[in-house]
Amino acid sequence: MESQMYAVVDLETTGHSSKQGDRIIQIAIVFMRDWQIEKTYTSFVNPKRKIPHFIQDLTHIKEEDVKHAQPFEAIAHEVYDMLQDCVFVAHNIDFDLPFLQEEFKRCGLPKWFGKSMDTVELAKILYPTAYSYKLSEIALELNIGLENAHRADDDAMATARLLKKCFEQLMSLPLETIQHLHTRSFKLKSGLAHLFFEALQIKRTKSSQLQHHFLYRGVPILQPQQQKIDAEPVIYPASTEAKTQLFSKVMTHFEVREGQFNMMDTVWNSLQHRTEILTEASTGIGKTLAYLIPSIVFAKQQKQPVVISTYTSHLLDQLIQEELPKAKELLGCDVRIAVLKGMEHYIDLDRFIESLVITEDSYDENFVKMQVLVWLAISSTGDLNEVNVSGGGRTVLDRIRRTSTTAETKQQNAFDFYLEAMKSCEEAELIITNHAMLLADLERETPIVQQVGGFILDEGHQMIQAATMREEKVFAYRRFKYCFGQIGHFEDRALHHAFYRLLQQADRVPLRYLSKLENQFFEMIDVFEHAMNHLVSRMNLSASHGGAQKKTILLNTLTLKQPLLEEVGHMMEQWLQLAHEVTRIFKSYQDDLEPSKRVWLTDWEYWLRDLQQLLEQWRAIFYVHEQNRTSWIEADRRSLPNSIQIYDRPIQIADHITQAFDQFRGRDGIVWASGTLTVPGNPRFIADQLGLSREVALYQFQAPAHYYKGANLYIVDDMPDIQQVPQPAYIEAVAEAVTQAVLATEGRCFVLFTSQDMLRKTVDLIQEIGALEDYMIFAQGISTGSRMRLLKMFQRFERSVLFGTNSFWEGVDVPGDALSAVIVVRLPFSAPEEPLFKAKADKMQQQGLNAFYKLSLPEAILRFKQGFGRLIRSSQDKGAFIVLDRRIETKSYGPDFLRALPNVEVRHVSLSELVFDLEDWYNK
Repeated sequence: MESQMYAVVDLETTGHSSKQGDRIIQIAIVFMRDWQIEKTYTSFVNPKRKIPHFIQDLTHIKEEDVKHAQPFEAIAHEVYDMLQDCVFVAHNIDFDLPFLQEEFKRCGLPKWFGKSMDTVELAKILYPTAYSYKLSEIALELNIGLENAHRADDDAMATARLLKKCFEQLMSLPLETIQHLHTRSFKLKSGLAHLFFEALQIKRTKSSQLQHHFLYRGVPILQPQQQKIDAEPVIYPASTEAKTQLFSKVMTHFEVREGQFNMMDTVWNSLQHRTEILTEASTGIGKTLAYLIPSIVFAKQQKQPVVISTYTSHLLDQLIQEELPKAKELLGCDVRIAVLKGMEHYIDLDRFIESLVITEDSYDENFVKMQVLVWLAISSTGDLNEVNVSGGGRTVLDRIRRTSTTAETKQQNAFDFYLEAMKSCEEAELIITNHAMLLADLERETPIVQQVGGFILDEGHQMIQAATMREEKVFAYRRFKYCFGQIGHFEDRALHHAFYRLLQQADRVPLRYLSKLENQFFEMIDVFEHAMNHLVSRMNLSASHGGAQKKTILLNTLTLKQPLLEEVGHMMEQWLQLAHEVTRIFKSYQDDLEPSKRVWLTDWEYWLRDLQQLLEQWRAIFYVHEQNRTSWIEADRRSLPNSIQIYDRPIQIADHITQAFDQFRGRDGIVWASGTLTVPGNPRFIADQLGLSREVALYQFQAPAHYYKGANLYIVDDMPDIQQVPQPAYIEAVAEAVTQAVLATEGRCFVLFTSQDMLRKTVDLIQEIGALEDYMIFAQGISTGSRMRLLKMFQRFERSVLFGTNSFWEGVDVPGDALSAVIVVRLPFSAPEEPLFKAKADKMQQQGLNAFYKLSLPEAILRFKQGFGRLIRSSQDKGAFIVLDRRIETKSYGPDFLRALPNVEVRHVSLSELVFDLEDWYNK
């Protein structure tokens, strides 16, 4: 068979639309045959129009680069001819190929015809756990060289190497996996089917015996690997000399940090003597290694596991992938670890394999199944959250998650990732988890972590948030409507689920039951809609927010018809009882269902479980009114009732946390570790919210003074007083100050707000003025993407600015030159009308306490400390911490904010002095 020639193409253009006048400024083609590069073609192209500044910043292609280049008309025939008889390959082919086709058409050439492949689509299938499929990011993840992203020559070469990596990855999969992929590849958007067929042909000529996998019902699963048991004794380095020797043998140019060594000893003593302690470690201590090393030694010596819990999945991954390997290398030993996650994280293999028989899958459903097939061949965890799916594929994953009800349907010899994970906890030395999962486990009748030797609770202050969110109840109108829509068709007033149609055909269930099931379903929906209309009418009557589109209203301020709300719950309960009875009757027949019909039954039962959860949420919000909780509605008046969401949260969470850990106190060591536990004048602020007694000792570890030598703190003293001027005037001053600071530092700035509304208005004004048009602006709530995605994008560009609110004040690491300045627009006080804060403050006032000094001020100081922590992440970092809110110098509480920070120089300057100082500093 003749080898196929692949033409890997990349274009750089002045914009997204050739029809709107955008033109190519660079084209590159890499020709590859038999996975070897045969030749390359690259050329700058004169677009005969200005290259926008942001394109110049993105591509580093300037006007002078294309000034003497030929226009595309001069090279169009040559490019067209080169592409003949090739497979056209691009990373995001939906841009490159249509753009090129339009340019061919403009130059009088016919449409190009041929096979095409998209490496984005291919990479998503073959690397289903990749963090991102942007070329620069997946190239970094796969160790593909890409020095100049967004230059056509470098991008085309990186794409060619990615294509080769993908084929190698495909060939590394078991034959049976490739067969499944080929069968499903005909529904893909680009022509990948022939690539899977080629791999299949080659694979069939080789030995197809499974070596690292086992077949489970025809699907290859990666064989779980046994962790090594390290019999070598491990000794804790008690002296300073022993610790120094331990670190020096692995880390070149190791610098002793006294605080790190002191924290190691403190954690060691807590574990040894089974005591509970609080440890506050400033940035630069090396907190993670300071608790990991004593934990590993203790677990090995005592033959008891230590539980290490952190807050977010990002921090958990960082712990496993970065910090734990360092600790193992330092100690020179292996460590048996188990990652403890909730049951719903894991795949239900039987349910997934049954879903493979469906032939009418949508594109998203088919695509996710292909991703999961590859993932099962390369991952041994079974944790579905590893799979990176688009929004449309999320429901597919949810339908194949492990639930408590599926345990009963398991065959005797079934393989279950969840049970395997629980088994690994019994043999582990470190059990790594997150706060939410740990709290869930501790509330079990028999916790998985029952027999452990100690707990390390990293980011311990976040246990408050984790416990609050665990106790949160949420009603979302859209979710109810979506669930109803999966079961019945509103327009036809008929149940349209495939299992219901099967019930009608099977002659197993009396027709009167089926008729009643359908009628009650639509009666239930009618009552639900009536209740929602009633809620909307009450909200509008009570609205006192003027012209504001988005509204937040306390639920207890509305006069609602309780009988109507209870009727909704009653009808949902009645319908579910009838649906379960009908399902039970159907399943009582002993004959086996054919696979496709078994999938319908499984899906039906999934939606019944979902509706049961919605019923429980409805009851929790509308039936139960506990004194220690607060409920509120959030909605956009432009989209009612679709936008309605109701939240119900506990006001005080300490009792829940106390109850969870009481069973271990005095029996195990418990270490609460964080960088922010204290505020000036109130060292027990977090400890009290965690419900910790005064006997729990607090230890503080500070980085050496020279660690912060690169930090400057500026207070801009000619800003208007935020409480004395209208908001538009303050926003205008903020926009000017931010613009001047960004220009002085040439970007790389965080601008931190406390209000999304002020953030949006400031960004709008800056963009309207156009003073930062040469900079990439990323704004939380405006730019698309998650917090981590915005952060990644911010780091990619030298001339960039990131505008963020609450979640950017902490938990974000931007080391080195990627961050030059943090600008604090307002001191981070909670909004007085924020529902949960208001409920806490009201309760304090009722107890005779000053809510400002006992709650509002300490919370703001902690966020302020966290904001400063974004700036200096290593002793080599330098940067400016700029405060625009003059209350820090005019109010009596202002000095408390400054005392909470490390001992850095504070400069009171005018805006013009700030700019001069920044320019002088950064030029140096």
